[in-house]
Amino acid sequence: MKALLTGHTHGLGAALADALLAREVRVLGLSRGRAPERAALQQVALDLADSAALATWLAGDTLSEFLAGAGQVMLINNAGTLGPVKPPGRQSAPALAQAVALNVAAPLMLADALIAASPAAHDRRIAHVSSGAARTPYAGWSVYCATKAALDQHARAAALDAPAGCRIVSVAPGVIDTAMQAQIRATPDSDFPNRARFETLQRDGSLWSPADAAARFVDHLLSPQFGDEAVVDLRMLYAAR
Repeated sequence: MKALLTGHTHGLGAALADALLAREVRVLGLSRGRAPERAALQQVALDLADSAALATWLAGDTLSEFLAGAGQVMLINNAGTLGPVKPPGRQSAPALAQAVALNVAAPLMLADALIAASPAAHDRRIAHVSSGAARTPYAGWSVYCATKAALDQHARAAALDAPAGCRIVSVAPGVIDTAMQAQIRATPDSDFPNRARFETLQRDGSLWSPADAAARFVDHLLSPQFGDEAVVDLRMLYAAR
């Protein structure tokens, strides 16, 4: 098994890399930075918010060479940004363009490329890292909510296309104790009025650790049930068990 993983150097992405490697899955990590070198981990330094740079990389041979010979291939679109966390009118065009490029354009470009580069694989699985914010609107998060909702809708529509041997699922991993949560709690109330809710989640110990969230994410990714539903919330999935 081989997996392409974005944003693998910190937070949930680093925990996902650990979980995949522990299951003897070879990983190709795409990120602006680099993680500590490990066996079975190949890394490419790439700014996924730069769509032109990503397109240039995808035009090369690295992805197809990495996937060659694998019967099961996976893509986890984990890299993303919360910002700009501001109401419309104060978001700025460059920040909006960067968020949409990283949160939407990159996952869709990588999904298309993975499918095109792995025609011989009998099992192809693509997981977008989504959020409950894709379905629940928050003041100050119009960009984040919209971009995560785009991933949910992409998974639903791609399921109708049904590429041979391919399953695409948008997975909300729950509220996780990462640097993004710290960023949320540090946001002024004027920009994010719901900040107190996330402060309470941390204070009450309601945040999943990155390792626990990653273990559940990879369990679902590798399960026979992956693809039964195009949009999944891990909190509800595990609450039902």
